[in-house]
Amino acid sequence: MTHDEPTGAIHVSGLTKSYGDHTVLDGLDLHVPAGRIFALLGANGAGKTTTVRILSTLLPFDSGQVSVAGHPLPGAARAVRRRISVTGQYAAVDKVLTGRENLMLVAELNHLGRSEARRRTAELLDRFDLVDAADRRAQDYSGGMARRLDLAMSLVAHPKVVFLDEPTTGLDPRSRREMWSVIRELADGGVTIFLTTQYLEEADQLADRVAVIDGGRIVAEGTPDELKRLVDGGRMELQFADRAQFDLAAGALPGAVTDDATLTVEVPTDGSVASLKALLDRIDSPDLAVERFALHTPDLDDVFFALTDAPRVPGPTSTKAAAR
Repeated sequence: MTHDEPTGAIHVSGLTKSYGDHTVLDGLDLHVPAGRIFALLGANGAGKTTTVRILSTLLPFDSGQVSVAGHPLPGAARAVRRRISVTGQYAAVDKVLTGRENLMLVAELNHLGRSEARRRTAELLDRFDLVDAADRRAQDYSGGMARRLDLAMSLVAHPKVVFLDEPTTGLDPRSRREMWSVIRELADGGVTIFLTTQYLEEADQLADRVAVIDGGRIVAEGTPDELKRLVDGGRMELQFADRAQFDLAAGALPGAVTDDATLTVEVPTDGSVASLKALLDRIDSPDLAVERFALHTPDLDDVFFALTDAPRVPGPTSTKAAAR
């Protein structure tokens, strides 16, 4: 590690971890700049949780170079722990205490002092929209409220790096989007977010960069859009009201995949404006009327299943744009 590396960044080079003959991490390399949201995707057993546990000083590693928040591991583990927080899959709040008492307890454990603890508690209650519920026991909180309190507790000591391991597990869609908003605000404030998630849409919505881990190695890394360009799967779908229209379109688009039962024509496309315009120009005729048009583009689901050994569960195709 050099002293000019950005504060709050995570640097991993050649990280290995094995349990007996079972290799979990096999030369893992990561670089996360400060103030960014970084998502680690992988199937169960790919090494996500092991990576988080190592980076958060909870688990020793076999070999490699690791630094978190500007400090090397394992030598400066205590310094790292003072600069990070970890939020797991389930809210780790004391349900007997109120929201305010939970925050005050964490503040006292971090030696903030009584006055600063009260100030920080009030600030976080307001920030996470928990003021009205501050003096209610946490056992009476909804799932979304408990997750917000859990995250608020992890921020009491102003961490530079926050590890979020499946942060929205079990939340309803509204609560999940509220958490997304909070996570974005943290990154905008300069906090580095290291996120693992089972929701690929979550990584797509939140992450500045995404890494896909498989077999203990990073198999792809980039922005969500960069990763989507790695896989095929984009197509334009046209449906027609009658057989004559369908046959006319199929003849104008050689190489298209046709479905006689639904009178549907599918044509591969990279999703670019130029590609779509070229395809539409070929069927631009007063004799052709499209009943339904849909554009399907690759998403992180396609990337994930193309790059890992995870089995794809059959389900409806993701439609990114559709018009009638």
